Amino acid sequence: MSIRTLDDLLAEGVSGRRVLVRADLNVPLDKQTGDITDDGRIRAVLPTLGALVEAGAKVVVCSHLGRPKGKPDPQFSLRPVAGRLGELLGAPVHFATDTVGDSARSTVAGLADGQVALLENLRFNAGETSKDNAERGAFADQLVAFGDAYVDDAFGAVHRKHASVYDVPARLPHVAGRLVLREVEVLSRLTSDPERPYVVVLGGSKVSDKLAVIEALLPTVDRLLIGGGMCFTFLKAQGLEVGTSLLEKDMVETCGNLLERAAGKILLPVDVVVADAFAPDAAHDTVRVDGIPSHRLGLDIGPETVAGFAAALSQAKTIFWNGPMGVFEMAAFANGTRGVAEAITKTDAFTVVGGGDSAAAVRALGLDESSFGHISTGGGASLEYLEGKTLPGIAALEN
Repeated sequence: MSIRTLDDLLAEGVSGRRVLVRADLNVPLDKQTGDITDDGRIRAVLPTLGALVEAGAKVVVCSHLGRPKGKPDPQFSLRPVAGRLGELLGAPVHFATDTVGDSARSTVAGLADGQVALLENLRFNAGETSKDNAERGAFADQLVAFGDAYVDDAFGAVHRKHASVYDVPARLPHVAGRLVLREVEVLSRLTSDPERPYVVVLGGSKVSDKLAVIEALLPTVDRLLIGGGMCFTFLKAQGLEVGTSLLEKDMVETCGNLLERAAGKILLPVDVVVADAFAPDAAHDTVRVDGIPSHRLGLDIGPETVAGFAAALSQAKTIFWNGPMGVFEMAAFANGTRGVAEAITKTDAFTVVGGGDSAAAVRALGLDESSFGHISTGGGASLEYLEGKTLPGIAALEN
């Protein structure tokens, strides 16, 4: 793979030049207060932005947040992000109240060398996510007016064929930012020749969301540990009662086939925490997987499963983890995710947390991020990379 990097761009000199940076600032916001609840994605882009600022570039940052319907929606404004980004950079970030309109033009025109501007949410414009090439291209044409060069540092968006990810780099000199480069280097270690034993931990709610990556990983992994809501469809495939737990009935046969083909590679829970309701204060206790009551639902893996998973992980030399083991947002059902995460940190393996809810869990549970080899910023992008798919944003940088 041949991709020009940020260091290549810096070597050419960026002082006084406008550099358009596609970042992934899609952070969670508190619905009541609008405050940022996890600034991990903002901090992840700081090495790239800091290097450009130090080199005297006029830095124009663009990003999406949430899923607005192609028009302005105040609840998805990037304004709070501009404030937090400024705090982390130690200098004000100039905020444009639109993406390619009058405010954006005047904000970018007013930048001095080493200053940063943030454009309003890209997805306030229908052209950003359009499947029509002409509409997407027309929006890209407006964006490129703000840059003399383009840096993609939004790994969490590289699996999207969107204007700012795919069409803009076709129109400007383009490089990969520090974050994107690091993500590709790390994930390529998992796909090329991982040190063995190679153990993958998958969680989350639905088998259907992870089926493609399971299919891709089964031939290459040594053990595949499955927890989270998705485990109940596998347990059902073994003929077990799963009560009112999350179940994808149309995936039961598929899971059964996977278990047959896996030749003992797949490790499923042996005990789970069941509750009367999906609520933080619901009555709950731990039962064996062959004793789940018909009126209760599983919301976490149990302590015996955590111990079994930890034993499998302790032998690993390479670990990839994607998806929580239970409803970690509720304290009563967070022990499984915490236990597996802590077991991963105690190994000597090269460890990768595959973004999304797993990365959120690491921070929400107060775990030391530095105890993991790498925490990806892109859940969907990292899974698609491991599936062997062509990621539009990476392909655009290679061209």
